[in-house]
Amino acid sequence: MKCGKPVAPEAEFCKECSARPRHFTQGKSIFLYDEKMKVSLIKYKYFGCREYGDFYSRALAVFSRKELDRWAPDLIVPVPLHRRKQRMRGFNQSAYLAAHVSKLTGIPWDNTLVRKIHPTKSQKKLTAVQRRKNLQEAFRVERRVDGLKILVIDDVYTTGSTVDAMAACLKEMGAEKVYFLTVCSGQI
Repeated sequence: MKCGKPVAPEAEFCKECSARPRHFTQGKSIFLYDEKMKVSLIKYKYFGCREYGDFYSRALAVFSRKELDRWAPDLIVPVPLHRRKQRMRGFNQSAYLAAHVSKLTGIPWDNTLVRKIHPTKSQKKLTAVQRRKNLQEAFRVERRVDGLKILVIDDVYTTGSTVDAMAACLKEMGAEKVYFLTVCSGQI
């Protein structure tokens, strides 16, 4: 009910959302992060296959239409990369998705609102506690967003640490609500 992650039939919240309060309001992922999606995302993020990003953007816009209508976000914000990582990768995969979702939905996007000010370790192999600690003070919101409903876009939702860290920063700067969309979410 909170993060959209699949749960057991009798459960309403995933393990992470049950364990502690979240800063984000609600979210949704389009696909499960299985082996096929892992390979697909690797091709997109690390091998420059932008056509995958085009497909993911369309999927995000089409399969989250109901949520976008209900949430009525004022602004789309991608999860930023630290400048060093972006230079190495050549692009920010989340910004690419955000720009295309913006174009498909008409919701404006801003690639400069949130910056990643500290490089962090890759989240992939960290525990949930390590992920939260890894992201402490990693993001900075560049200006006030009083009363705005923000939609954060990223590629994968696992424990929610990244989205939650961004939501905390955005709320500190006045955001009314913070939602998220991701291409994939981890499984139960």
